[in-house]
Amino acid sequence: MSVRRECLPRPAFSRNLKSLADLNPGALIASLLVLLLSLSVHEAAHAWTAFRLGDPTGRDLGRTSLNPLVHIDPIGTVLLPLLALVSGAPLIGWAKPVPVNTRRLRRYPRDWMAVAAAGPASNIAIAASASLLGAALPAGGFAIGSLEVGAPLGLMLTMAFRLNLLLAVFNLLPIPPLDGGNILGGLLRGRIGLAYDALRPWGVLILYALMFTGVLGTLLGPPYVFLARLLTL
Repeated sequence: MSVRRECLPRPAFSRNLKSLADLNPGALIASLLVLLLSLSVHEAAHAWTAFRLGDPTGRDLGRTSLNPLVHIDPIGTVLLPLLALVSGAPLIGWAKPVPVNTRRLRRYPRDWMAVAAAGPASNIAIAASASLLGAALPAGGFAIGSLEVGAPLGLMLTMAFRLNLLLAVFNLLPIPPLDGGNILGGLLRGRIGLAYDALRPWGVLILYALMFTGVLGTLLGPPYVFLARLLTL
């Protein structure tokens, strides 16, 4: 998922993440490629974790593959990012969700929460790997704090670092159907759990409301900056 800069008003955060419309053509292509690959890894992590915990549904559908074609959602992965480039409107995007049969998981809800956490964990792992690789490049070849990098590899690593941290933080928001919402839903019981699950059909509308009011940026900024500082070498 991608979030436009206009929705991320906190100064420390917005300085470290430009909107797609602000990028030069090379950086734009790099960001879109990294986003597509990162979403594919995210969904493949869900499918692989579910398989390891007893549910082969995602694996049988080919969702453990890193091939982006099996994960693309026509609206969330293609149409909305293109509309953002044309209109400059804030948006969120997504890949095709991996189906999980919770009845086949060995220990529900623990395994269900593990499956949900696998996606954001994979994005944090990619960001950490990008930071490690960037630290190994010659001086000036990689810049976490600025997008003005000359080497194509440095540009890709910068995008991988930032977009994957953003994906991780965004997906950990406790709003169904995001991964954070699924994790919280697995912890809640009884009437509270049922009431929380009833919010699921309204999750996307809640996210858009947070984006248009600027609240989303306030929520994402602090954990993004914390993780960026933690993982920057």
